[in-house]
Amino acid sequence: MTDMLTVRPAGPGDASDICALLNAVDVIEIGRPETDLGTVKADLHHPGVDLATDSWLAFRAGRLVAYALVWADAAPGRVDGDHYVLPGDPEAAVRLLELMEVRARRLAGATRAAALRLQLNVKPTLDPGLLTRRGYRSVRRYQVMTRRLDAARDRAPRPPGGLTLRHCAADAADPRRAHALVEETFATHYGHVRRAYEPWLDHLDARRLDWSLVWIAALPERGDVAVLLTRDDRISMGWISHIGVREDVRGRGIGGFLLRRAFAAYAERGRDTVGLGVDTHNESGALALYEAHGMGLHYAVDTWELPLHSQG
Repeated sequence: MTDMLTVRPAGPGDASDICALLNAVDVIEIGRPETDLGTVKADLHHPGVDLATDSWLAFRAGRLVAYALVWADAAPGRVDGDHYVLPGDPEAAVRLLELMEVRARRLAGATRAAALRLQLNVKPTLDPGLLTRRGYRSVRRYQVMTRRLDAARDRAPRPPGGLTLRHCAADAADPRRAHALVEETFATHYGHVRRAYEPWLDHLDARRLDWSLVWIAALPERGDVAVLLTRDDRISMGWISHIGVREDVRGRGIGGFLLRRAFAAYAERGRDTVGLGVDTHNESGALALYEAHGMGLHYAVDTWELPLHSQG
C-alpha cells in the first residue's frame, strides 16, 4: 500500500458509506449483501456508544477501507466490538485493532477477567493470523441458518395440548413479560447479557420492532411459559431473534411449534426466507431442532476473544 492511511471517528452522516463497506464485505464472505442501512444507523446511535471515542473509519486515497466500533453494555469487564476491513489492507486492519484494544481497556477498567470480543465470519476478510498474533483466540462458533418459505406449505400449526398463543401488541404489559421470559429462558446460555427492561429495549432498537411479531405462549396452571421474538426489518429475510421455553416445560414440542409459527407468519407476509442464529454448542438441542425443521447453514461466525488484562 503506497497511499497514506487516514483514520477518523465515524459520524451519523457516515451511515450510508459504512453500509456500503459492510455489504462489500458481505459479498466476499457470504456471497451477497445483507446489511441494512437501518441496522448501521442503529449501531451509530447505540446509547452506550460515544462515536468520538468508540468508532473509527480508515480511508485509503479517500476510499473507506475499514470500520470499527466498540461498546460495553454487557457484564463488567466485557467489551464487544465490530471490525470490518476490505481484503488486502493489513495496515488498516491492525491500526483499527490497536485503537479498539486501547479503548476497550479503558472501558473495561481494572476487572481482571476483562476481555474484548469480536464476531467474525469463519472465512473473514480480516486475516485471522493478525488476531492470533495479537493474543486473540476463537472461543465459540455460531451458525446463521435459513429456510425457504412457501405459503401453501407453511400454514399456522396447531398448538400442543392446552397451549395458547398471544402476540405482544394486544396488551401493553406484554412487552415487559416478553423481556422477563427472555431473561429467564436464556439465563444459562453462553454470552447472554442480563439487562433491565429499558436497556433491553435499547439493545433491541425497539423503535424498529413490530410487537405483533412477538408472541407469548401460556399453559393452564403454568402461566406464561415461552416467548417467540421475531423481526421483519431486514431486507434479505425475516428474522427469528429468540425462541425461549421455560426449562420446566421443555420436551413438549413447544419450541418446534413456535418455530413453525414463525415460518407461517413470515410466509403469510410474503417473505421467501427466514433466518436465525444458533450457538453450535447450545445444550438445549436448538441446532438439532432447527435442522429437523428444514433449516440449513447459511454461514458461520466465530467469537474471538482478547484477554485485556494480559496486555499493556
